[in-house]
Amino acid sequence: MGFFDSEIVQQEAQSLFTDYQNLVQLGSEFGKFDREGKKMYIQQMEGVMDRYKIFMKRFELSDDFMAQMAVEQMKTQLGQFGMTPQQMFDQMNMTLERMKAQIPD
Repeated sequence: MGFFDSEIVQQEAQSLFTDYQNLVQLGSEFGKFDREGKKMYIQQMEGVMDRYKIFMKRFELSDDFMAQMAVEQMKTQLGQFGMTPQQMFDQMNMTLERMKAQIPD
């Protein structure tokens, strides 16, 4: 069975995509959230980023040709912006850290 033939892989990919898109939409209202809402949003986004890192690591470790092609495609796409996958995750983390700094004590 190929990497993408797995129902679990398909479900997680769909779940990650949906969760991330929903959080990005919700994030446009971040400045209007109260303190607890901001903390909850950041926590949820960190959870999605952790899931995404694990998902990508599965791609990298797979010997499936299509999984390897997906990794290379992602590297190529990010490379067009002068980024590596690690730099992308680092940038996301920096953004979340800036958001945390906006939360009053």
